[in-house]
Amino acid sequence: MSPSILYLGLDVHKDSVMIAVLPADAVGPTRLERLPYDFKKLERFCARLAQDGTLLRACYEASGAGYVLQRAMTSWGHTCEIVASALIPTKPGERRKHDKHDATNLARLYRAGELTPIRIPSEAEERVREIVRCRETLQREILRSRHYLLKLLLRRGLVYHAGAHWTLRHRAWLDEVRRSDALSGGDAVAFDEYRALLEYKLARRAELDRQIEALTLTPMYHATVARLTCFRGISTLAAMVLATELGDWQRFEKPTQLMAYLGVVPTEHSSGTRERRGAITKAGNSRCRHVLVQAAWIARRRPRRSARLTRRQHGQSPALIAHAWKAQHRLYTLFHRIAARRPAQIAAVAVARELVGFLWAAMQMPPAADAPTAA
Repeated sequence: MSPSILYLGLDVHKDSVMIAVLPADAVGPTRLERLPYDFKKLERFCARLAQDGTLLRACYEASGAGYVLQRAMTSWGHTCEIVASALIPTKPGERRKHDKHDATNLARLYRAGELTPIRIPSEAEERVREIVRCRETLQREILRSRHYLLKLLLRRGLVYHAGAHWTLRHRAWLDEVRRSDALSGGDAVAFDEYRALLEYKLARRAELDRQIEALTLTPMYHATVARLTCFRGISTLAAMVLATELGDWQRFEKPTQLMAYLGVVPTEHSSGTRERRGAITKAGNSRCRHVLVQAAWIARRRPRRSARLTRRQHGQSPALIAHAWKAQHRLYTLFHRIAARRPAQIAAVAVARELVGFLWAAMQMPPAADAPTAA
């Protein structure tokens, strides 16, 4: 006889875990228990359920809880998957939201096969991803510190009109303002503290950039980053964001799957002969979507091979370089065709979606295509 199966829906919190136990042939859960977030107690609970050869299949939503519990349950010999929160089916008239209901709903939908599991990165991949995400956090903090400084000057009537901010000329103007009598007393102290904080964040960002640059040379990311940076607008940092957030590109069978995963496909509400499409879904990884849209704005400029892009493409296969050159022409044409009748922001998003297709095709090229080109 085949062993019986128990489906576990886990509603994971910082201090507790609500567990719904649903047998394969039961209408509703047979047990609903809240346990502390303690691995010893959770392991004993699972061991009692798995007596007589019973198989356990558990799942919980992707959240800030991370992958610790999933890895622990896998090491105990049980199946545990993390499911995408945005893809959990919900009833339009459902207005209930509490832990028991959530755990029961997870167990029921998991048994029915209605949930979408996410890819679990390795611990090494997760550590590198934390470094890249920390760099993005520092970038936001730098922007905030710059606002602190400029708003202070604005409140004192000091505004820079000679060009863009944070250029060499603008920094020289800041030095001149500090040496003048425009700031004194508490204003001078606040200015010095804000600027020191900004310089500290810039130094930490530069240090993280050096570490990320070193990580791109490791075997885990070297081939992926080298391919992605062949495309105009994809810098080393953007390539590392895509590489660490997406992981295995081969799991996407079609480029449309990757587009939907990144949330750059339009929403749709069509019925009968009426077709209505709206804004993009934004369902997916926002970090990848951000770097792709930023890269898409480069398509406003005419196709060209800069010296920096040529250096990045050095050593890559002729097929990949020709593919990247084709992408430049295609994206430039697409951007200006859409921008002629729609806002430029819509054109940039459409270009980002098209860029995803080119990147997907580049990552599907066989490894033999990465042979160095002749001088």
